[in-house]
Amino acid sequence: MTQRTPSLPASLLAASLLLTVAACGPKDDGAAGGPGGTPGAGVASGTVIGGTPERGGTLTVLSDQDFAHLDPTRNWVMPAMDFGTRLLYRTLTTFQARPGTAGGTVVPDLATDLGRSADGGRTWTFTLKPGLTYEDGSPIRAQDVKYNVERSFSPDLTGGPGYARQYLSGSAGYTGPLDGRHLSSIVTPDDRTIVFHLRQPVAEFPYTVTLPTFAPVPPSKETGVRYDLRPFSSGPYRIQSYQRGKQLVLVRNTHWNPASDSVRKAYPDRIVVKMGLRGGQIDDRLIASSGADASAVEWADMSPASVAKVLPKPGLRARLSAEPTGCTEMLYLNTARGPFTDPAVRTAMQYAVEKSAQVTANGGPALNDAADRYLPPILAKGAAAPVYHVPPTGNPARAKELLAKAGKPAFSATLTVSTGDKNRAEAIQASLTKAGVRTQITTVDPSVFYDTIGDTAHAPDMTIGGWCPDYPSASTFLPFVFDGRTIVAKGNQGNYSQFRDTAVEHRMDQISAMANAGEAAAAWQSLDATIMRESPAVPLLWPRKPLLVGTNIAGAYGHSAWTGQFDFAVIGLKDTSKSQG
Repeated sequence: MTQRTPSLPASLLAASLLLTVAACGPKDDGAAGGPGGTPGAGVASGTVIGGTPERGGTLTVLSDQDFAHLDPTRNWVMPAMDFGTRLLYRTLTTFQARPGTAGGTVVPDLATDLGRSADGGRTWTFTLKPGLTYEDGSPIRAQDVKYNVERSFSPDLTGGPGYARQYLSGSAGYTGPLDGRHLSSIVTPDDRTIVFHLRQPVAEFPYTVTLPTFAPVPPSKETGVRYDLRPFSSGPYRIQSYQRGKQLVLVRNTHWNPASDSVRKAYPDRIVVKMGLRGGQIDDRLIASSGADASAVEWADMSPASVAKVLPKPGLRARLSAEPTGCTEMLYLNTARGPFTDPAVRTAMQYAVEKSAQVTANGGPALNDAADRYLPPILAKGAAAPVYHVPPTGNPARAKELLAKAGKPAFSATLTVSTGDKNRAEAIQASLTKAGVRTQITTVDPSVFYDTIGDTAHAPDMTIGGWCPDYPSASTFLPFVFDGRTIVAKGNQGNYSQFRDTAVEHRMDQISAMANAGEAAAAWQSLDATIMRESPAVPLLWPRKPLLVGTNIAGAYGHSAWTGQFDFAVIGLKDTSKSQG
């Protein structure tokens, strides 16, 4: 397990934690994506592709999809969070721009340090660096960070992480600043000082404030839900133009001061994101690497169908990054209505799903491992015994036996997936058919996928999705995925199974209150097995994130904090004279 150790008081380091991501992003056309598999021989891992970039030129990003959200209070799906926090806005702290485990180090960003704690870790104070400005040259104030944190409570601005709601004292019933109300638990005694009063000690708060929730938004620029279209830049780039579903163009923010920013290098002059392309088409263009495509990278994961084109050829393989993302992908079973209200029916699904077919559909064993539990390897603390001893090919006979005992020898269920997961959905459909389950598949565009499955009243019976820990602690995984108290009617995040179990929730509270990190880790492992026996979801994969670059790309590596996505803070071009676009 990679540990990230900031300079915190030893008394507060109950565990050294990292932020890797929150919700795993939806897939592109046949995209793979997720966590820790075993890389194929020769796949770049922990290394920089292309050397050091030159300053200038146009970096092109080829994408099959638009951004789910760019508003920093709503941005919690990778890789949009990487893109936003590295290019458009800065946060109080951030992650070092380094490949491999070194990228796990948290460093100051807007703040002068990693924060100063008091009251046993219940109070955290940050001081902003002097002279920070927005894209128009106006000053960035501590009050603007406070305002954006408050925005995260607004019911209309859904989709973002809930740590502010979870940690801040006196926040119960608060609904955001748009009606003029403000949180007393965030104090800004002057323009450069912000103080957070928490309801409980939080040793890892310097990691929490790497999230885009803790970026500044000036109240004068508030546009509600339309802020997604034009966030006001505090980072090295600003939005020049944005055509939803077609193209986003970023140009330099001339008021960004590189002397205040030790992380972002901002090598390209322009960054152009071209959307609406097919995943396989993007792969082929990058394999050919001609014209402007030589200076391009892909946004979503390389198509599994392209693996056979790339891995056998050393020249292409050298342009492939395949970093682990530390996540678990699952088949979520909607426990809020039949047929999956019955735990016996859900248990049968553990035997019915053929995980080897999922590995094949998602790029093969070079880029994936079959998952046998919810907690990913980064959180497993060693080998954990599986609850269900099911071969990778599944056990349809056992599934049929369990369904018959449950009085459901045959039934129909709906399965909604992102468009790029259609092949995986069809593989699940085929395996479930062997167990007597008829599956109706619906595909949804990636840009609205999480909004669709997050509408609990209209959620499907099943969906494919993933979760990644915000820190290498199960406290940032299991409660978000299986705590029924996190479920909301619209914009539901994580608990797509709509799983509610008061005993599980009570145990989560007990573990969260444990002072000994080792005891808590063991308790989370035990709870993982307990939840597995209830089977609200079927763990599917622990994959890697395969991404191709063009021949003129330099400084490219998958960052450990961004689920293996390229670190846009430092990527650029080898030769700017060859730049096109």
